[in-house]
Amino acid sequence: MRIIDAHRPSQRPRKLRAALTLALTLSGGGVPFAGLSGFAPAAYADTPRYTFAVIANTMQSAADEAPTQRLIEAISRERDISFIVYDGNLKGAKEACRDALYERRHALLETSRPALFFIPGQHDWADCGTAEAGGFDPIERLDQLRQTLFADATSMGQNPIALTRESEVSRFRPYRENVRWQLGDTVFVGLNAPSPNNHYLTAGGRNGEFEDRVIANAFWLEHAGEYAKRRDARAIVVFIQGDPDPERYERPDRFAWLRFARNTRRDGFLEFKRSLVKLAQIFRGPVLVIHCDDERASAGFVIDQPLRNDKGMLVTNLTRVALAPHDRLNQWIQVDADLGRKPPFRVSVRDVPKQMPMPTAQPVLPRDEPPASMPAVPALGPASELPPLLQTPGESQLDQQPRIPADQGGGGYGPATSTPPAPASQPHTPGASSSLPGMPASSVQRGP
Repeated sequence: MRIIDAHRPSQRPRKLRAALTLALTLSGGGVPFAGLSGFAPAAYADTPRYTFAVIANTMQSAADEAPTQRLIEAISRERDISFIVYDGNLKGAKEACRDALYERRHALLETSRPALFFIPGQHDWADCGTAEAGGFDPIERLDQLRQTLFADATSMGQNPIALTRESEVSRFRPYRENVRWQLGDTVFVGLNAPSPNNHYLTAGGRNGEFEDRVIANAFWLEHAGEYAKRRDARAIVVFIQGDPDPERYERPDRFAWLRFARNTRRDGFLEFKRSLVKLAQIFRGPVLVIHCDDERASAGFVIDQPLRNDKGMLVTNLTRVALAPHDRLNQWIQVDADLGRKPPFRVSVRDVPKQMPMPTAQPVLPRDEPPASMPAVPALGPASELPPLLQTPGESQLDQQPRIPADQGGGGYGPATSTPPAPASQPHTPGASSSLPGMPASSVQRGP
């Protein structure tokens, strides 16, 4: 077995093996359980073990439905699987965002014997405005998902797990897709942060959907950190679909308006990454972030610690796993957890047994025709005879909330502590141990 040093950022292109099993060191970098109270080391001896699976992007056309059902069935046969996370994209970029398609894919996910948590992705709503996806309003499609796939107070699957939705907070009532659940001593969080670039729009005017969702996501991450502290949790795992490009960080520039040259590409995940930095400060235990990888990794996934704060300091108690299986229909990412062990998490790629038969395909509704039971819609008259549209409010309630300027911590969510920079860390060495060296009490380590 080949072991990779998870402490050192990986260099692209990533040269890893597909059958690789990696050990995640999430014990606070050599200071076990730093910042946690109410526990003694002996108290963890009886901590239950658990395993969960992560899949994503499996259904890009109707032909992928039967293989996806077989993939879920193969995972369900694993005795120790506690739940499955479908990390975005129930449909392909060229499939129309019709209600019937969502209903069929939703029914497929419900066949899972373990609990299944769905994280919305790029093709599920953000890309629905393209001509190939039917030219729908992306926000309207997201609202449809909230009323259907995210309507229940439990996960999907035949053995659902209770969860908490951010919509239970009155201020963030629309955000039913943001969820939190707990298993053992681990708190899990699911957020709506899709590719590309977190649905940040470059068109003129207020980017209302993006700005409001940034605030909602930041609140949910901070709330999860406080919740984990109150529950004496030992780890937090965060799921998003989009690739936040954590290697990229931007320092706040208080005099940016004086400069003529401006960055043409605005980082839509900037606020999300700063929220992760704050989460790592609130919760001093290990934080694991899992997302889909926009680039293909040779091993099927990438594990590293690339996140830095506004000062350029490495955040040492946060690790990310980027998913990119070679065969999306016949492989899943498996995470085995044992919080009484060092390191407590192990990540591996699992394959569907070759002898496993393909299930019978579900009936496919006509793509360009509505169901037979749908009543005909009367034709509208000329545009001049239609009543005027009601004017929508120009500013949402979330815009009225006070924000902290970027030069006082960035992203409106407070400053991040740091220490003076030190010489750059050594480059990644294949075959080295994945255990992290000792870390100081602070969650941020010196970096380049």
